[in-house]
Amino acid sequence: MLVFEYPERSQWPELLRRPVFDNTALETSVGNILADVRQNGDAAVRKYAQQFDKVQLEALAVTPAEFVQAAASLDPALKKAILQAKQNIEVFHKAQHETGKVIETMPGVQCWRKPVAIEKVGLYIPGGSAPLFSTILMLGIPAVIAGCKEIILCTPSNAKGEVHPAVLYAAEQVGLDRVYKIGGVQAIAAMAYGTESVPRVHKIFGPGNQYVTCAKQLINKDGVAIDMPAGPSEVAVLADETCVPAFVAADLLSQAEHGADSQVLLVTTTPSIIKGVQEQVAAQLAALPRKDIAAKALENSRIILVRDNEEAMDLLNAYAPEHLIVACQDDITIADAVINAGSVFLGNYSPESAGDYASGTNHTLPTNGYATAYSGVSLDSFVKKITYQRLTKEGLQNIGSTIEIMAAAEGLDAHRNAVTLRLK
Repeated sequence: MLVFEYPERSQWPELLRRPVFDNTALETSVGNILADVRQNGDAAVRKYAQQFDKVQLEALAVTPAEFVQAAASLDPALKKAILQAKQNIEVFHKAQHETGKVIETMPGVQCWRKPVAIEKVGLYIPGGSAPLFSTILMLGIPAVIAGCKEIILCTPSNAKGEVHPAVLYAAEQVGLDRVYKIGGVQAIAAMAYGTESVPRVHKIFGPGNQYVTCAKQLINKDGVAIDMPAGPSEVAVLADETCVPAFVAADLLSQAEHGADSQVLLVTTTPSIIKGVQEQVAAQLAALPRKDIAAKALENSRIILVRDNEEAMDLLNAYAPEHLIVACQDDITIADAVINAGSVFLGNYSPESAGDYASGTNHTLPTNGYATAYSGVSLDSFVKKITYQRLTKEGLQNIGSTIEIMAAAEGLDAHRNAVTLRLK
């Protein structure tokens, strides 16, 4: 990790620049797959499963027997861990329920807002180098709590047509029984447009590689909602002399191992901790099974020394990290200055991994600077907020002239007449 000492603010944009991947180069090939699946349905899905995943799929849906076999084959300790994480995530997301409160804005004029679940949602769970069964908990639990009527899940199988047992166990525990052995762009296409086997959904959630990201962006142009713009995973750590360098290094590496295009950032006001963190990064990196991936990510990463916490928070808010760890003595006070971040972890004993798996917060978060305007996935992501109003005759008499004057001023006479006729 390159070290930058007391950079001028004019240098920040370049220092905080993320690894760039231009999806436009993929749009033609991804667009062709989307169009093929839209036109040819299951046949196209099977063709691309054979081409990309090297698997010849007969039935696309996971059978009840496969769920039973997955549960029987899974390590009991992992089952217990999944259930504990599930409980915490449920507690946190159930607390996000809102009830519609009627507001009388003036006598006879009542307004309220009611959360209504999105009827049909699709969840995408990547396979690849790591089965992200934790993401099933993060997406499936709020979907179930919200009351979505139709929840489907797509995830790639291995070359034998098998889905990782932890994925199936997590899905079953959440209450998801419509799981399809489809990965990549073809999975996004199947959920967006529907096939003979896979129903069309209204909104698609879940992470993926650059091809999946591109596919989600393209189907969004067709009117299918997506959770948020996606990008490589990232973490920023703010640390002072009270941090534990080994802990900081572990947090940096926990994100670096996600992928070569991930980025980690250490910001500190304390020059003396830099060497200790660097030494710990080197030592811990050497022992990681995914050390080559993490090492590549570290090439895109930075250590930045700043003058004080105020400057540190200005820089971090400009970066808008997916994850922000505050390993400082005054972590609670510093947290009040956070404006742009996906999720914040306070103190030396709050590793980012806690939020990734089991604390209860959601790990599906805005990356690539989108935390300036986007929130992470929550119960709200699975509902629409529908507004209602009810006016009595007295209410319309009270507000009628206001509406008539404003409608006339905008030249919209039919709007005005809709009130005038009622008042007469």
